[in-house]
Amino acid sequence: MAHEAPGEHVPTPGAPEPRPAERIGLAVVGAGYWGPNLVRNAQQTAGLRLHWLCDLDEAKSRRVLGEYSTVRSTTSFEEVLADERVRAVAIATPAAAHYKLVRAALEAGKHVLVEKPITTSAEDAAELVELAEANDLVLMCDHTFCYTPVVRRIRELVHGGEIGDIQFFDSVRINLGLVQPDVDVLWDLAPHDLSILDFVLPPGVEPVGVSAQGADPIGAGRACVAYLTVRLSNGALAHCHVNWLSPTKVRTTLIGGSRRTLVWDDLNPQARLAVHDRGVDLTPPDELTDAIRHQALISYRVGEMVAPALVEQEALRNVMAEFAAAITEGRAPLTDGRSGLRVLRLLHAASRSLELGGATVPVDTDSDMELITAQERASAR
Repeated sequence: MAHEAPGEHVPTPGAPEPRPAERIGLAVVGAGYWGPNLVRNAQQTAGLRLHWLCDLDEAKSRRVLGEYSTVRSTTSFEEVLADERVRAVAIATPAAAHYKLVRAALEAGKHVLVEKPITTSAEDAAELVELAEANDLVLMCDHTFCYTPVVRRIRELVHGGEIGDIQFFDSVRINLGLVQPDVDVLWDLAPHDLSILDFVLPPGVEPVGVSAQGADPIGAGRACVAYLTVRLSNGALAHCHVNWLSPTKVRTTLIGGSRRTLVWDDLNPQARLAVHDRGVDLTPPDELTDAIRHQALISYRVGEMVAPALVEQEALRNVMAEFAAAITEGRAPLTDGRSGLRVLRLLHAASRSLELGGATVPVDTDSDMELITAQERASAR
């Protein structure tokens, strides 16, 4: 029997697919880099029915849809929102446009899936979260990596206690990549690792401080190499290294626990995840005897390594399935607006730390207070 991981809704064998009239009407906004992927996966998700592709360049939309598609193209977002068949929109536009588009969709009573970052401002993101919750609408962030089989398994292992208490999180995301014209390397690459960190951390453990160091050795006008450190509430550290200038591509994440350590190598499809029963044990003070008091209190545990079998799946298909399921079931998605807000808050803290030369910047984790502030600001407009 297939094991259902978080975010993966495995259909019951033989269960009928939703009838066309029961499918959730969807519009995709943005036909650029990511929009075509949303279109393709929406059309292959049983619970969704794609009606529109909206982009300011209608010729681009038509090329994405193909000559024989029944999906309509338009340059008018208002036309999309006015269509009563459309219950949800998926937004894949530049981040600067997210706030305006998401807000308009929510005010029109539509559920929203939005690319990361949710907005460019934490205050705006908090306002959107409050608006969605006040109107019982789904606001979901497309933190795509969180819907890969390997990250879902990591979340299961961490939340299930198999690795023990979190001791460290260390990720490397480097390659000879495109230097972005509008954001630094932290805002380009670190959202992936920060969204994964937010997704897998166990309940009760949260970021409390951020420090960041960056460098621009090629004179691009923005940081091209950066190191980000997040202090966690349990005393552990999470560290992220992001780099546009590396001649080699590396995608690794290590999560150390008091019982086991997880090693994720995303470039190794034969064994993406390894679970090591290795670590450091500390003799409890109440177990010390005179015979061992003068000996080392630390012992090293070396056990077996297990590589769990993982089914290869397209993460974006799971994103679309989760979006449809959250709407149908009337629940918050796994990567809801609040998760997008938490990631955005970390990015802003990292940017502030860069400005302060690497000083640790506290992370405001009082989301309720932030939402109240956003609501008061909105009512004053």
